[in-house]
Amino acid sequence: MLGLAALGAAAIAGRTTITAAPRAAAATASGGLGGTFVPAVVVGTGYGAAVTALRLGEAGVPTLMLEMGRLWNRPGPDGSIFCGMLKPDKRSSWFKTRTEAPLGSFLWLDLVNRDIDPYAGVLDRVDFDQMSVYVGRGVGGGSLVNGGMAVTPRRSYFEEVLPQVDADEMYTTYFPRANATLRVNSIDQGWFERTDWYRFARVSREQAGNAGLRTTFVPNVYDWDHMRREADGSAPKSALAGEVIYGNNHGKVSLDKSCLAAALGTGKVTIETLHQVRTIRQGNDGTYLLTVEQKDADGELLATKEIACRHLFLGAGSLGSTELLLRARETGTLPGLSPEIGRGWGPNGNIMTARANHVWNPTGAHQSSIPALGIDDWDNPAGPVFAEIALLPAGIETWVSLYLAITKNPERGTFVYDAAKDRADLRWTRDQNTPAVAAAKSLFDRVNAANATVYRYDLFGKQIKAFADDFCYHPLGGCVLGKATDAYGRVAGHRNLYVTDGSLIPGSIGVNPFVTITALAERNAERVIKEDVTAS
Repeated sequence: MLGLAALGAAAIAGRTTITAAPRAAAATASGGLGGTFVPAVVVGTGYGAAVTALRLGEAGVPTLMLEMGRLWNRPGPDGSIFCGMLKPDKRSSWFKTRTEAPLGSFLWLDLVNRDIDPYAGVLDRVDFDQMSVYVGRGVGGGSLVNGGMAVTPRRSYFEEVLPQVDADEMYTTYFPRANATLRVNSIDQGWFERTDWYRFARVSREQAGNAGLRTTFVPNVYDWDHMRREADGSAPKSALAGEVIYGNNHGKVSLDKSCLAAALGTGKVTIETLHQVRTIRQGNDGTYLLTVEQKDADGELLATKEIACRHLFLGAGSLGSTELLLRARETGTLPGLSPEIGRGWGPNGNIMTARANHVWNPTGAHQSSIPALGIDDWDNPAGPVFAEIALLPAGIETWVSLYLAITKNPERGTFVYDAAKDRADLRWTRDQNTPAVAAAKSLFDRVNAANATVYRYDLFGKQIKAFADDFCYHPLGGCVLGKATDAYGRVAGHRNLYVTDGSLIPGSIGVNPFVTITALAERNAERVIKEDVTAS
């Protein structure tokens, strides 16, 4: 309750500093508000960062979180915090002049995207030469913009990807703990079967079954009881208003409502928003010194600060944490960092595709934006696939079935530091997605053959293509566990420096990754806080 109250008070006052601690304590902990040193700094507020800060706070460690995005807890002129998908405005996108929705066309016409003013919006698309990556911006990171599918990976594949991690501990302790912390819940299957809002999912289930494929219900962090109230008119609509990629105004238990609220509630955690870490260096006494830029929501630079800490946890995601460490290694501010920094990146095998149904198989003009089912063909040795059954947010009948396929693609990319651009560039080619496209095509060829249906070729921009292989939602790797770090996320070559996000996972986990990221952070934080932080 203290944490939620702190978030609410910060939103009402329009503050960039969020704390439930007494004013004097917050000022001491925050570089630039009266001090320059804090025992622990966590960069980012996504899944790994949030759970790490929570456990540090519970251990009594004063902790400062630095978030480059804004706090999404204050209504705009229309009375809503987030804008909708069909009528996006500047709140939708991170300093863009036009929105960049992943499903960007219909009949090759750009009917979805809009011109907007540059602003610190909630969704960013980071473009590299042959791959783009969608990431969330704001307090809560990716939890603000994802579909909330809380999937625990197949144990056999987890053991294959992370053999150095004790799977017994993960599946008996840390995955259950992560699900409880994130407040994961499951849909009422009776309601699913009778509601019009999931007709699109039932149609895809039937057609997958015709091809001999099985589907599985998937837990979520969206409050399913709230969604049922949306349907009967007793709660404001969010999932049933097509909200998801630009944020949910109601219903979703994003990190700001769960883990981060609990962290603030310890009274030991402070969050500084619109603060971006630019450089990291280490003093002679081992203290980490961070150069941090504070901007406003329009992108205007307000101040440049230096914040010092004893323990530094990087939770800025696969792109952010990797870039910070690459910059530090290549510019010499953190000499001795491993050559493994930047390696082992992958898009979790993400491929998006769509099928055209017959007119006697309508998918429904009204579709919930929160996925409830997945096609599970992961045991197929020729091409494992787990495919989310996604919505098409058109507001009219389209007879389209849309999917996000997660495949087992062994290809990996590498980040390198571009000094001229002062950024990490990704070495990844479209050809490297050939195994992922082949696996997705094999599965959906079977579905089409069994139902006498065809692919849609008009949904992914001006190109005529059935498979979108040039963007991803699940960036993983860059600071791989056991290579760039030790087995608990300690960065090789530098004491008291840690990575606590999806960059630890080497490119693939076979399902939506945030539960795995959270569980790994639970495991790593427990060991590190006990051995490094509270014992120091």
